[in-house]
Amino acid sequence: MTRFTALLLPLLICTTTAQAAVLTASVDRSRLNSGETVELTLETDDVTQFGKPDLSALEALFEVRGTRQVNQLNTLNGDNRATTRWIITLLPKENGSVVIPPLQLGEAQSQPITVQVIASDNREDNNSLDPVFIEASLDQTSVYVQAQAILTLRIYHSVSLYDDSSLSPLQIADARIEQLGDTRTYEKDINGLRHGVIEMRYAIYPQHSGLLTIAPQTFSATLVDTAPSADASGPKPGKLMRVSSASIPLTVKPKPLTYPVDAPWLPARNLSLSESWSPEPDHTQVGDSLTRSLTLKVEGLASSQLPALPATDVNGLRRYPDQPVLSNQSSDRGIIGSREEREALVPSRSGAIDLPTVDVVWWNTFEDHLEHSSLPARTLQVANNPSLQIDTPAGTLQPSTPDNDTLWWWKLSTLILACTTLLGFGLWWRARWQPAIHRAAQTGPSPRTLLDDIKRASQANDPHATRQALDAWARQQPETLADMAARFVPLSDALDGLNGALYSETGQHWQGEDLWRAIRTIPAAERVQDPVSESGLPPLYPK
Repeated sequence: MTRFTALLLPLLICTTTAQAAVLTASVDRSRLNSGETVELTLETDDVTQFGKPDLSALEALFEVRGTRQVNQLNTLNGDNRATTRWIITLLPKENGSVVIPPLQLGEAQSQPITVQVIASDNREDNNSLDPVFIEASLDQTSVYVQAQAILTLRIYHSVSLYDDSSLSPLQIADARIEQLGDTRTYEKDINGLRHGVIEMRYAIYPQHSGLLTIAPQTFSATLVDTAPSADASGPKPGKLMRVSSASIPLTVKPKPLTYPVDAPWLPARNLSLSESWSPEPDHTQVGDSLTRSLTLKVEGLASSQLPALPATDVNGLRRYPDQPVLSNQSSDRGIIGSREEREALVPSRSGAIDLPTVDVVWWNTFEDHLEHSSLPARTLQVANNPSLQIDTPAGTLQPSTPDNDTLWWWKLSTLILACTTLLGFGLWWRARWQPAIHRAAQTGPSPRTLLDDIKRASQANDPHATRQALDAWARQQPETLADMAARFVPLSDALDGLNGALYSETGQHWQGEDLWRAIRTIPAAERVQDPVSESGLPPLYPK
């Protein structure tokens, strides 16, 4: 048995290592022109691998221009994680959809990746003979006002450059500009000559219709002089080069006349609207807190351009909104902006509560027509919550007319009520002539003690302790909290503030002074008085 265990243990270790070994593949871009290179990155966290990936599967479709290895050691929460990356520069040999095949590293294998190689003509103008030149292009010649146009700047150099290169800042009057991702560097063959490429992309949002002109952009750099320098400590040898791009016109179209006047203007390539609940509103009771999240994701607009979504203003639901969460994501087709709005919804009554349809109007710039994206209406079925009956306002009773078969029940109940009323009046009359007796000591905490609990909790700004003390005090009152709040406005406002602190993320900033002030200033007729007055005097008629 011991020998079998000794043989099985290395096998289990090898199996676990093989399962844990993962080789992840990624590319710096998925669309490129013919003659341009793409960088493939292979990454693994398997420290037992000391070799290199097998690149022989790439030779059929790609020319491997270079490979470099990067080792990293990251520490997170005291755990060390070592990773190894291989960055491989590839030049596609074909146009169209080209698949980077799976690559092998030990027992691990990467996933295939598809890149689109777009056919393009080699430059034949005079600029192709220059050692450094710059290209500027737009993805479209006309856009709607406030819609996205993508400007791409490419700087080509067939000679080495010093690191003192600079590009004039992009400035366009009456337009918002946002850079798309980081600067890319790759290589491209032009007329058989290898060029390094520096690429920058910008999203441009014109703010007015008409003709918009993008001014030329100037790039300056110092060329590396391959001739030896006599003074190594002197200034860098080489020639300063300045190149400029051509100006580009952009036609900006006004908002279409068919677009609704009262709707926010949303020109986008694509738009999606989604919602989520936490928890799911399948078994909801009065007083439960439901978090509803509405997410608007738009391709072609920044998150700062997205309007607020319609609020959930529904009778029977108290709403406590949070601040919207805005985020932007760069893609090959520009910016994808998203806006997430969260709100806490607390049902204040039982029964069916209808949520209306959430509708967003937008203009599809890809297909050039008006579209609607909406979330369907839904109904929340809210049940009574026994623990909150003291705070739940009674539902409105619908009047009904009894039929003849049940009329005698009303007569009988009326007769019983009259008899009990007479009996009670007789007992009261008899009690008037009886000597007064001292009331028995009250069981449980006195109203004065409960008021002290409310005072301590509210002055400590603790919403949960205040709510518990308030419920205990209200049980000894002649009316419910809902009735007192309906007749006393300061108490109603203070209770809304307390409920907002309980059912939203702002509870830590709640101040209880307003609630305590409202409790203290309730008219004396609304309270249950302590059987012993503040002066501590005994009853007027002791036994």
